[in-house]
Amino acid sequence: MNLPAGRSRQIVREIATFATIGVASTIAYLALYSVFRAAASPPAANALALVVTAIGNTAANRRWTFDVRGSERLASDHAAGLAAFLVALALSSAGLVALQVVAPAAGRPVELAMLLSANVLATVARFMVLRSWFASRRLEPVVRRTDRAAQ
Repeated sequence: MNLPAGRSRQIVREIATFATIGVASTIAYLALYSVFRAAASPPAANALALVVTAIGNTAANRRWTFDVRGSERLASDHAAGLAAFLVALALSSAGLVALQVVAPAAGRPVELAMLLSANVLATVARFMVLRSWFASRRLEPVVRRTDRAAQ
């Protein structure tokens, strides 16, 4: 499959920007998880850390990875982020359950390593969800405010 040079550059830029945001989000997630874990169960700490970082991650990717600005369709864009969040929550929750079954006495470093692995998988899924969402938006005809007023 040969893509036009401009399209290839766009995909490479999206992946690089998404990866940068993903690394920052993962670091924030692990830090928040560690803080929340001091006072909460693993599932609760996981969910709280994911909620906080998913909102920031979606906003950052919306703006910098997919070049979407403004408040138009903000709620629906964050709904796509919610779908990606649910994938991340499912993967990390399954990992926590598996860790509890396989190694119930595992320490916090093992717990964090497992969550890091789950987060990497979730990041790939998040990229696919968000990229397909924003790509579908690019295919829609642009209706400007002046066009709407004339209707």
